[in-house]
Amino acid sequence: MNRPWTLASSVAGAVIVALDGTALTVAQPSLQRDLNASFTEVQWTSTAYLVAVASLLVFAGRLGDRYGQWRVFGLGMLSFGAASAGIALAPGVGWVIVLRAAQGVFGALAQPATLGMLRAAYPPDRLASPLAVRTAAIGLAAAAGPLVGGALVSGLGWRAVFLVNVVPALVFGLPALARRDRRAAPERTPLDLPGAALLAVTLACLVYAVTARPVSGAGLGAAALTAVVLVRHERRAANPLLPPELIGARTAGAALGVLVAVSASLSGTLFVATYVLQRRLGMDAFHSALSSLPLAVLMVLSAALCPASLRRWGARRVTAAAAAALALGVLLLSRTTAPAGLGLAFALLGAGFGTVMVAATQVIVRGAQVRTAGVAGGVQQTALNVGPAVGVAATSVLLGTGTQDALLALAAVAALAVPMARLLPGPAGAASRAPAAHAPVPAAAPERR
Repeated sequence: MNRPWTLASSVAGAVIVALDGTALTVAQPSLQRDLNASFTEVQWTSTAYLVAVASLLVFAGRLGDRYGQWRVFGLGMLSFGAASAGIALAPGVGWVIVLRAAQGVFGALAQPATLGMLRAAYPPDRLASPLAVRTAAIGLAAAAGPLVGGALVSGLGWRAVFLVNVVPALVFGLPALARRDRRAAPERTPLDLPGAALLAVTLACLVYAVTARPVSGAGLGAAALTAVVLVRHERRAANPLLPPELIGARTAGAALGVLVAVSASLSGTLFVATYVLQRRLGMDAFHSALSSLPLAVLMVLSAALCPASLRRWGARRVTAAAAAALALGVLLLSRTTAPAGLGLAFALLGAGFGTVMVAATQVIVRGAQVRTAGVAGGVQQTALNVGPAVGVAATSVLLGTGTQDALLALAAVAALAVPMARLLPGPAGAASRAPAAHAPVPAAAPERR
């Protein structure tokens, strides 16, 4: 399939998941009333999805590398759509929870493939632009989710929120499964099933522990124990789930650390902002959403401008500046209640996060070989799932000391990304590893497909 369709499929896969998650937040009160569910049961409609998707992303990426990104993407999309339709028809909240977990499994199949397909379709020096389009689309979906969800719930009920996923899943899933890959068959290296199981248990325990209220100490302990066993196993495995050339690379590790730090800071900040806007300032949900609108706008604009910035200044300077802007936005939010100040704070949050998303993801995916692009995508997606979960969990504890102290701590977390960004490549290093954008492409080079 051509590059425009590859990009459209990648964007569709990412947008469906982003839109589904934000729209569900609006639909949960109506779902609770309609199904006579308890607050804990409603919370599990989110927790079940988060645990399932976070625990399987890396292994799903490996499946894409082994069996083909398009095949795994198509299977994930169609199954995600089927699970969504099942939720729309669910007779009780128990079915919703089970099917939300199934959505997590199928979302884990599709998400790493959306990045793996881009890595295979675009040469490394041209990856920043499609990644910027994908990031901008995610930003728009996250901003539109509450509005779309609210309109659907008000007009058709909460079940309509899930039916929206069905048509896009069919439109992009069926052609992906029907696609015949004319390239050489993917390398069929043995699957590291013990490593996959250990990683799944580690991440599932971690995500469950930090999303539980209160935070589960037993879950954190189990996650730490299985993480130790996982590291020991991966060092000895002949074909490890996590390729050493990816995980052991200094730049990839730094980029992942940056993503975890900024996503934790942003998610925690937005969690606090809800209290600041609605409780301290007395805004209703609609006006608080309007106040945070600059975040979505600047996230889209910054993602669009990021490729040109990367070519000129390199990932090191761009990412460090963006992380500093995000930290500054959090600091400003802790010290102002004026409309102009709030608008500037949210604009800094959006500009910082949108830029970091493109720059750090480009470093991770570009640094991976095509044969491990799925795992690279899975690792990147895992960072973006674990970071927010940890950020919100830590913020819930910090709120006991007051919103200002919580925001100061979150600003410090974002600032941690600045020194980590120093390990990312600069413009000279990037140029030495990749040809110019208009350079001729050797016919025999598999990395330039």
